[in-house]
Amino acid sequence: EKNGGDEASSNIIWAVKDVSFDVKKGEVLGIIGRNGAGKSTLLKILCRITDPTKGCAKVRGRISSLLEVGTGFHPELTGRENVFLNATILGMTKSEVNQKFNEIVDFSGIEKFIDTPVKRYSSGMKVRLAFSVAAHLEPEVLIIDEVLAVGDADFQKKCLDKMDDVGKQGRTVLFVSHNMPSVSRLCDRAILLENGQIVENGQPVEVINKHLNSDQGTSASKKWDDPDKSPSGDAVRLRAVRVLNSNGTITEHFDIREPIQVEMEYDVIKNGVELMPNIHLLNESDICVFVTIDNDPNWRERPRPVGTYTCTMLIPENFLSSGRFYVNAALMTLKPQMKQFYEKSVVAFQVIDRSGWDTARGIYTGEMAGVIRPLLKWKTISS
Repeated sequence: EKNGGDEASSNIIWAVKDVSFDVKKGEVLGIIGRNGAGKSTLLKILCRITDPTKGCAKVRGRISSLLEVGTGFHPELTGRENVFLNATILGMTKSEVNQKFNEIVDFSGIEKFIDTPVKRYSSGMKVRLAFSVAAHLEPEVLIIDEVLAVGDADFQKKCLDKMDDVGKQGRTVLFVSHNMPSVSRLCDRAILLENGQIVENGQPVEVINKHLNSDQGTSASKKWDDPDKSPSGDAVRLRAVRVLNSNGTITEHFDIREPIQVEMEYDVIKNGVELMPNIHLLNESDICVFVTIDNDPNWRERPRPVGTYTCTMLIPENFLSSGRFYVNAALMTLKPQMKQFYEKSVVAFQVIDRSGWDTARGIYTGEMAGVIRPLLKWKTISS
């Protein structure tokens, strides 16, 4: 794709041979793709950590980045000292940092530990402080990798809101994530990378659909034929995740009055383990609608022999609101509790709300809020 790259309106231009790509000032660009597609490598090239083997990358303005937990922190220095160190590297004066310091610390939420050496911080505390520094030092370009996944849910939402604010202030944000609802909500544009090449560029929803549909032709099914490439742990290996209607047909579109089935197929490769498969459902706004665990009474506190298993979770009709939903598939062992895999946005589906008295909408045609839309019983008495 030849976008040319307007010097006045672009913060970033990268090019290989005669193909160029530019990122506009004030744009929030999502970068998605499978593991190994080249997302993190691209960010390292833009941050001048890695030199490109071909082509060139031009970045205009000050870059602030968060690529790995603890990147840019000196472990022997305190959190306070690291804030000033990072700011100095970015070219800021001490007086400029002093003006921002309280805001940085308040956002990070680690006031009690700001004078503690960073080597004693947990990974979550490092991410909190690192993101706060990166976002508050007024960079022209903010580059964020999937490292935010380390933080808790409340802090992740706080970070997404802050990135949104940075974009609205006219600064450029590059955001790499496997969390499709976050990309959909936050980004003005998205690109899909495969083998280091841009294969899709456009509106986030369209690019996400291309990404989710790339294997099976539908976002409602994901299968791993090669055991070496499937998400796994020492006891379990994921084979497939599917979304089906009541007839057992894989589909990505549901009438709000239809039940929805989510299947998870996996191999148990180690005898004598107790398992807890679980599903996390998120909506387009990156809000977790619910988390549900496999509560089949036939397998409660019962070790599973080696073999292939399929568990099915049923969402009743007239329960979800309209819109697109994303399924995170996870499984952990019990005694001890240990994560085997946690695959984000592995499949997705769409719920379509039709009017009628057999739905919560009735004959109302306007916008309806809420992450769920259950058909509840009402009773009215005239006095």
